[in-house]
Amino acid sequence: MSRPIQINNHPFRFLLYLEWILLALSVLILVLPYSSPRATSRFPELAVLNLIIFGLMGLRLPTSNNVIKIIYTACGLSLIFITSLFGGRPDRPFPFLYMILVIRSCLMFQLPGRLSVTFVSFSLFLITLIYRIPHASRRNPFIPQAAPERVIFFTLSLALLSGLSLVFVLMLMNTVLSERQSREDLAIANEKLRQYALRIENQATLEERNRIAREIHDSLGHSLTALNLQLETALKLYQANPDKAYSFLSRAKELGSKALQDVRQSVSTMRSQPLQDKTLAEAINNLAEDFQKTNNIVLNCQINIEYSFASDLNTAIYRIIQESLTNISKHANATEVNINAAIHRGSLYITIQDNGRGFDLEQNTTGFGLQSMRDRALSLGGQFTINSAFGCGCQITVEIPLTRLIK
Repeated sequence: MSRPIQINNHPFRFLLYLEWILLALSVLILVLPYSSPRATSRFPELAVLNLIIFGLMGLRLPTSNNVIKIIYTACGLSLIFITSLFGGRPDRPFPFLYMILVIRSCLMFQLPGRLSVTFVSFSLFLITLIYRIPHASRRNPFIPQAAPERVIFFTLSLALLSGLSLVFVLMLMNTVLSERQSREDLAIANEKLRQYALRIENQATLEERNRIAREIHDSLGHSLTALNLQLETALKLYQANPDKAYSFLSRAKELGSKALQDVRQSVSTMRSQPLQDKTLAEAINNLAEDFQKTNNIVLNCQINIEYSFASDLNTAIYRIIQESLTNISKHANATEVNINAAIHRGSLYITIQDNGRGFDLEQNTTGFGLQSMRDRALSLGGQFTINSAFGCGCQITVEIPLTRLIK
């Protein structure tokens, strides 16, 4: 905290209230009537004035300049020391004001400064105690003059109690401040994590949008261009050669059906929740059925998953399989595809294998589809492997540790 600590921005209001309670106790000890008329305060007005000044100092604590903080603390120590020597009840000294000073020092200084203030406070209190107790015992008729060992015992007991009180306040303040700092660090870390997650989500959305745009351009754009050419040729041949024009119209209808299929596939890809409250196995089986109907490719699907995964993980696994089938339908020229998903030795294994024409791994592993599948697998802490060669089909294997998947 760079600005001074005041009432309106005090980090711990209960500490401010505790200060006021301890000040009230100090004032009460100062104004209570004494048991002996001879045991009077020599300068009560000075003591009251010191308490007022010390209390007002607590309304504004410096936190930025070390010199100002040291001067502030020295002034507080001087006020307390003067009050302890010349005011208050000489037979009941107690370090309420020193406790307040230790609390304030914890809000201003780091641990070395807090320890220094606590040590100086206890030293000054001990000096005051050694100075005042013998004088009080000589002036108070209720303390036997022939029992100096009782005075010594009382002095040592009070010194020990006071020292333990200051140490307890210091430890309590350190604990409170450490817990507050931990909460602030956690809040900062959570905010950074949230911003990082938003960036990742935006990046993933942008990549998905670019992929869909490329798919539309490569598939739908090509189909519509070819469709337009077929229709133009059919119009030209409509009167001269109706039979040939009809063949072009038939081809145009096929291209239109393919373009509609590409549009549906793109829309399906853009859905934010492709599973739509279905289990992962059900969604994969539905995807396999749609793929088999639209591509006339035999698809064997075996899903053996006994666990329930989080929705975002289900979506990532679904997208990997969907992207694999998309690549197969576009490039593989396959007649059969096998999909297997099962839990084995603490990991989920997904295998997509086709009997298509295959490709050279050294040249064709940087496409957007393959890179997208690889990124999704790595984001789940898994591994992505491709095995392929010309004329030997392609096999994609994804291994994901089970600890990253179970809810």
